[in-house]
Amino acid sequence: MSLTDERVACRWCRAQTPGPATTCERCGAPLDIRDSVTDSGWRAAPRLRDLTELSIGSTRIQVDGTIVPVVDVDLGAGEAIFFEHHAMLWKDATTSMSVMDAPGGTRRMLGSLPFVLSVATGPGRVSCSRDAPGEVVVLPVEPGQELDVREHAMLLATSTLSYSFEKLAGFKATLAVGSGMYLERFRASGSPGLLILHGFGNVMDRTLADGESIEIEPGGFLYKEASVGYELSSYKLTPEGSSGAAQMAKGLASRGLAGLKAARALKKEGLSGILSGDVMQQASAIFTGPGLTLMKMTGPGRVGIQSMYQHFGAE
Repeated sequence: MSLTDERVACRWCRAQTPGPATTCERCGAPLDIRDSVTDSGWRAAPRLRDLTELSIGSTRIQVDGTIVPVVDVDLGAGEAIFFEHHAMLWKDATTSMSVMDAPGGTRRMLGSLPFVLSVATGPGRVSCSRDAPGEVVVLPVEPGQELDVREHAMLLATSTLSYSFEKLAGFKATLAVGSGMYLERFRASGSPGLLILHGFGNVMDRTLADGESIEIEPGGFLYKEASVGYELSSYKLTPEGSSGAAQMAKGLASRGLAGLKAARALKKEGLSGILSGDVMQQASAIFTGPGLTLMKMTGPGRVGIQSMYQHFGAE
């Protein structure tokens, strides 16, 4: 029997694991459970078993808990991970800590993103979690691969990944979600990396064909491959059965109320009020009336969503 025959391919990350194993060595996904896929093509992210173990290099990772998952990392000598400050739960006293500058300068302040990220370097243990129920999603990143992730969704990433971010361009994005929508980009260059995300509620994944498009509510977006294109789509909502005069009256009334709320907030909070999501969305209603803004994703590539709505800019 050849080595290939003795290995099992993971349906989630496609890594190959020795046949007797019941979980993927690379992402922790169960190998003895079939994928759960909806008629529309969405598949549930693997439900990692309690105390699932995975590894990268000489670093060992264990996922503990189901409602509010915890990720324990036993770092190999000289190997490192980075994460947002408040994601750390505990560490060994001997685990070395430092910080890395995050790109973007003042633009990060406007998007409520941290200026620096924490770095833990082995040997030693460190543990990370989020203050919310949800699922841990493990995404192996191969050399040359790039992933775009919603802000604050990263639980931790290996130092073999480069980190940058970008803002969705346009005034429409600012009106839709206050100070704007930011995506964090992770790329593996010379060696593989591991990106671990926290998704609110349940996480689902879908692979789009070349040219295939779907529209996602911004609060439900979690991640995508960089090959997936995106843009914002806006729709003006008009109640069915309303006469032109009645609709105009309702529109003026809604704009007047939004204008009053926006004016009060601006007077009370000043510049910070102008940049807040609530004020921007209230002000936008003065000009546009009620509407809906969605993220249009166009393949090819994978897209991940979360079932629990979370505003951009919220932690």
